[in-house]
Amino acid sequence: MATLFLGLNASAARMDMVDVSNNNGYMSTAEYVSMRNEFGVKAVTVKISEGGTYKDPYAASNIANVQAAGMYINGYHFARYATKAQAIAEADFAGQTAKSAGLPVSAVLATDVESQEANNQSQATNDRNNAAFMQEIQKFGYRADIYTSGSWANSKMTIKGKTGWIAAYPYVPAGKKWYTNNNAWQWSGSAHFRISYGGFDVSQLYTDYYTAGQKSTVKPNNKGAVKANNQKANKNTSKPYNAAKWVKETKTYTLKTAVKLRTGASTSSNAITILPAGTTIKTDQAIIQGGYRWVRQPRFYGYGYLATGPLSNTLEYVKSGATHTYYTVKSGDSWWTIAQRNGLSMTTLASQNGKTIYTTIYPGQRLVVR
Repeated sequence: MATLFLGLNASAARMDMVDVSNNNGYMSTAEYVSMRNEFGVKAVTVKISEGGTYKDPYAASNIANVQAAGMYINGYHFARYATKAQAIAEADFAGQTAKSAGLPVSAVLATDVESQEANNQSQATNDRNNAAFMQEIQKFGYRADIYTSGSWANSKMTIKGKTGWIAAYPYVPAGKKWYTNNNAWQWSGSAHFRISYGGFDVSQLYTDYYTAGQKSTVKPNNKGAVKANNQKANKNTSKPYNAAKWVKETKTYTLKTAVKLRTGASTSSNAITILPAGTTIKTDQAIIQGGYRWVRQPRFYGYGYLATGPLSNTLEYVKSGATHTYYTVKSGDSWWTIAQRNGLSMTTLASQNGKTIYTTIYPGQRLVVR
C-alpha cells in the first residue's frame, strides 16, 4: 500500500487508533495533540514489551504523553511464545511491565501475534497459547485482545466476532467482514504524519472496546499541562549550545546510512530515534562542533540534531537531492525475495521501512528499496 500522509476520519463517526513503539522514537505530548487536533486520531496503543525480557524504552513516556494529550490509551505485547507455559510467562512479564510503565487498569493489553507466522504453528497451538496469554493478562486488571494479520486470522487462529484487532489491507477476502465484525481493523501500515518519523500502523475502531471506561488525565486543550509534561519528559536531555556559531542552512538531505537523531548537537545527547538509511530530512541550521558537522531539523515541538560527517565539513552520512526508489509488493513476495532482488539484507530492507522481518507484507504495499 502506498505511503500515506494521514488526514482521514477527522470528522468520521468511527475513530482512528494509531499504535506506536520504539521504532517511532520519542513522541512528545504536543505531537500527540497534533495527531488528535489535525488528523482526528483519538486513541493510541503503545508497545509495552516483547518476548520475555524486552521492555519498550518509550512505553512510560508514550503512556504519559498520550494521556496528557487527552487521548485514549491502550497497550500491546509483541508475542514470542511457542508453548502455553511461555505464553503465561510472557503475559506475567507484560503485565508487570505495563504496571511499571503506568498503563491504567481497565486498558486493553493485546497480544500481538506475528512471530508465530515464521514458526508456522498450527491453529490449535496458536489458539491454546493465545487463550493462555489472554486469560493471564486479565489477572493484572487489563482487558485482553488479540492482534494479528488478516491471513492468519483467516487460517491459523480462531477470531470470533466482536473480538480481535485485525491487520488486513489493502483488501479483505471474500466472506470476511473484519471491518465490521471485530474490534478494530488496521487499514494502513505506513501512514505518515508531518510531526514524526517512521510509518505508523493506523486502525479504525468498530466497537468501544479500546475506549470503554477511560477518562483523559488532563483537558485536551490544557496547554499548561502539555508544556509541563514535555518539560518533565525532556529534563536533562538537551543543553543549549552557544559555544560555537550556528549558520542558516535550509537544505534537504537523504541519509546514506542509519544516523541517530539526538536532542542536542553532541554525541552525549540522548537519541530521539535512529533514522534508517534512505530517510529524507529537512534542516534549517548547521554547525561544526565536538568533532562533527551537525545539522538541526525542525520538529513539531522543538528540534532534532544529527551529525552529517566529521568536522572536515564533508557529508559522509548524507547526500543531497536524492529520492527514494519504491517497490510494490506482489503476490508471492517475501522479505527475502524482495531483499535479494535489490541487493539488501532482509533486516536492512525491513528497517528502512520501519518494520521487522516478522511484519507481514501484502500485495499492493510499497516498500523503500533505495
